[in-house]
Amino acid sequence: MAAIVAPTSQTCPASLPPSVFTLPQTAQLEALFTIIRDKDTPRGEFLFYSDRIIRLLVEEGLNHLPVIPKTVQTPTGATYEGVGFEGKICGVSILRAGEAMEAGLREVCRSVRIGKILIQRDEETTQPKLFYSKFPQDIASRYVLLLDPMLATGGSAIKAVEVLKEHGVPEERIIFINLISAPEGLRNFCSKFPQTRVITGWIDKGLNEKAYIIPGLGDFGERRYCE
Repeated sequence: MAAIVAPTSQTCPASLPPSVFTLPQTAQLEALFTIIRDKDTPRGEFLFYSDRIIRLLVEEGLNHLPVIPKTVQTPTGATYEGVGFEGKICGVSILRAGEAMEAGLREVCRSVRIGKILIQRDEETTQPKLFYSKFPQDIASRYVLLLDPMLATGGSAIKAVEVLKEHGVPEERIIFINLISAPEGLRNFCSKFPQTRVITGWIDKGLNEKAYIIPGLGDFGERRYCE
């Protein structure tokens, strides 16, 4: 009988900002991450297993939305004192890799509105620059699930939240969801927006000299969309 191996250690969440939350670090979760990290994993399997992780992340993100008391009548004629979500939500994906997380959101939230934002590095200033954004007209009154698979330095995510705030979204109504984070990016992001919650699947060791997440999984968008 094979031995049960404990999940590989990662950056301790206790050493990170209190607004950072990880998925339960189970052996199953590490097995899923091992598959998508493997450079030899075929694209079809990469899609399937990354989608499984994204679904778990979206479910966890919904756990952080506020609820209010709600009373309903059951088919037995009884009254049930339950809860309902406090307000409307929407997703905002950071293009292009963030689009891969939209299906996972739609699977658990019927008819959810989704906005898009394109941020790229300005070659002259080396700073993140907004190139395109399109949001629901009433986004200021919604809770926003910001979607991007990888958090490296945090520059794109920070710029995305700045744009959302410019459109009237309070930072405490934003939940940033990603698969893999670098500690440097988490600290950078959370120091800028301490009221925005971050839901991440795994916290890696850090960044190398090229600002790539190590061990990471490579370019998520390339592996997702390119044959």
